[in-house]
Amino acid sequence: MPIDLTSVLPSVEGDPDARPRHPEKVHRPDQPVARKPAWIRVKAPGSAAWAETKAIVKNHRLVTVCEEAGCPNIGECWAKKHATFMIMGDICTRACAFCNVATGLPQPLDASEPARIGEAVAELGLAHVVITSVDRDDLADSGADHFVKVVTAIRASSPKTTIEVLTPDFLRKNGALEKVVAAKPDVFNHNLETVPGKYLTVRPGARYFHSVRLLQKVKELDAEIFTKSGIMLGFGEERHEVLQLMDDLRSAEVDFLTMGQYLQPTRKHHPVVSFVPPDEFDAYASVARTKGFLLVSASPLTRSSHHAGEDFARLKAERARR
Repeated sequence: MPIDLTSVLPSVEGDPDARPRHPEKVHRPDQPVARKPAWIRVKAPGSAAWAETKAIVKNHRLVTVCEEAGCPNIGECWAKKHATFMIMGDICTRACAFCNVATGLPQPLDASEPARIGEAVAELGLAHVVITSVDRDDLADSGADHFVKVVTAIRASSPKTTIEVLTPDFLRKNGALEKVVAAKPDVFNHNLETVPGKYLTVRPGARYFHSVRLLQKVKELDAEIFTKSGIMLGFGEERHEVLQLMDDLRSAEVDFLTMGQYLQPTRKHHPVVSFVPPDEFDAYASVARTKGFLLVSASPLTRSSHHAGEDFARLKAERARR
């Protein structure tokens, strides 16, 4: 049964005595929540495999971006026992205008987390796993060493599983990127999220050209690692800005571009300026392919880790073909 996405996305409202999920947004004026078009529909989660995935995640006391960010594809992915693990806690030190992950002062790192993730990956039988994290600007290396420990633990418990990391930007953390690249993940993903002209309002804690340079440096350090980046559409960006972003990513030798529709989590978040129809996503994908990306995934419901395993197989095949 198709459902409207607002029914699966967590809200800022709730128990008045509870700590606000987004304390920095509480006093902001409410933004209008636009009615979603017919092409943005998902199936309600609830299959037996979905419940089994949920139980494994809970039993190992793990956090997933699927839940914390209110991903619309959770029903589909968890029904296939695909989960994207979010390491280093569930509280982020940044306050991006689009994101529903809680903001605040995080807890200390949990030294047992890498082993628990390794065990969960093995229990789920994942051929490919995506590991992402909250931003941890409070840590000297933004958690780069923790990423390495997670990669090491997965390889120990499930040696045949390929690993994709979706990292923060390691802004002003010298040597952090090098640690993660040295661990040799199969795919290194870092999302630009939006065009540079929207960073001040959408992603104020980040720097566009630093993120582009981060991706470029991955290739300089290890040309064999696939690189990947994603953006959301619907913030009010212009077409020429999106095309320039594609050129910037290709200049950084990024292999894989994902593009999806921004969906507003709550009335306190950045409003959706436009719902981009599927044919426009198709047109952007066609242009991106002509610019030289090995792989492009573009649709309203595309997300960074959606179909990541299948996409990794396609990436390898496309590199071999060229």
